[in-house]
Amino acid sequence: MGNQFTAADVGYLGSAQGESALAAAQEYSLTSATVLNDVAALRPRYGDNTAALVETVRLRRRARAKLEGAERWLFTDDALQQATPTPVARHRSRRLAGRAVHDVTCSIGAELAALQAVCPVVIGSDLDRVRLSMARHNLSATPNIALLRADALQPCSAGTAIVADPARRAGGRRTHDPADLQPPLPELLAAYRGRDLVVKCAPGLDFDRLTPPGPGGGDAGRAWDGEIEVTSLDGSVREACLWSRGLTEAGVHRRATVLGGDGSSWSITDIESDDIPEREPGEWIIDPDGAIVRAGLVRHYAAGRGLWQLDPRIAYLTGDTVPPGVRGFRVLDRLTFREKALRAELRRRDCGPLEILVRGVDIDPDALRRRLRPGGSTPHTVVITRIGSTATAFVCRTPPAR
Repeated sequence: MGNQFTAADVGYLGSAQGESALAAAQEYSLTSATVLNDVAALRPRYGDNTAALVETVRLRRRARAKLEGAERWLFTDDALQQATPTPVARHRSRRLAGRAVHDVTCSIGAELAALQAVCPVVIGSDLDRVRLSMARHNLSATPNIALLRADALQPCSAGTAIVADPARRAGGRRTHDPADLQPPLPELLAAYRGRDLVVKCAPGLDFDRLTPPGPGGGDAGRAWDGEIEVTSLDGSVREACLWSRGLTEAGVHRRATVLGGDGSSWSITDIESDDIPEREPGEWIIDPDGAIVRAGLVRHYAAGRGLWQLDPRIAYLTGDTVPPGVRGFRVLDRLTFREKALRAELRRRDCGPLEILVRGVDIDPDALRRRLRPGGSTPHTVVITRIGSTATAFVCRTPPAR
């Protein structure tokens, strides 16, 4: 589970003595294979501080892939897992640029670091004393941030846009129930009713269960009436974010934002057209970015790019051209899905490395690949989906990796 940090640990790690000890611990591998021997070597020098040193070095190494400039930061394991990746935090901060902002669940400060670059007033608060102490250490070079200990469900600032990131674990397990978040999402929405509010959530959250109570407990069945933005980074869906009505464009209820590690960014919303034709499959199959699928904007994406769906109920798209920057699969053959026929077709095509994409049918791609036993030399991709009531396999040319 990792080290359980205390306030004394944070004080030590942030001191000159602790920084020197961290530099020494950094020289050790601290991998799963070496950590026991490494700890045994460090303990005679650092005694009871050894566990905090080792955990901090290991967490900093993990943070490199997620947070920019965090080489000297302090973390807990849970805080690092939930911390927003820097490109995603910067995207959110750009939407709040120029505003006074209060992050009411600031944790170790990852969100605050992005906000302070574009917001004139930034406040961070948290109930967890240890994480708040870590945030003070992590943001010590940014004096324009005010930090205080406060309950997220007890508003303590005025004139600020509220940012919140409820913890997504309940009883040690990840939850998709808004009521099981900490603080519970319905209570959080009620506490800041009428305020400009941004709430970061897991992309798998069941948004249909958002039921913020109205005054006197009424309005219990009303769903979120602002915007839900689903964001991906380098093809991986990272989060969903709730934006209150005052922080989004008129009429927008769903948005998908696609970010690249190279700084690229684009979005699509549900106010764009979703009018697409019903046609037979084209020359290419396109698997839309996960943010588009999770946000329910597959048709909107297709309409703006001259694409259409293989089947109205399936998120695979098709067309005669591939949009720029998108990985498309050139269709070589189409057949009703039967393993024996598919195996014969792949063998005829000298199929070697095989990628299998599945949607709408109950098939385990890894198990199917083992059964197909491709033994050739030519890479192929097989897209298996349901068109109408028929399970269909498309044998495709594997595109080069992006």
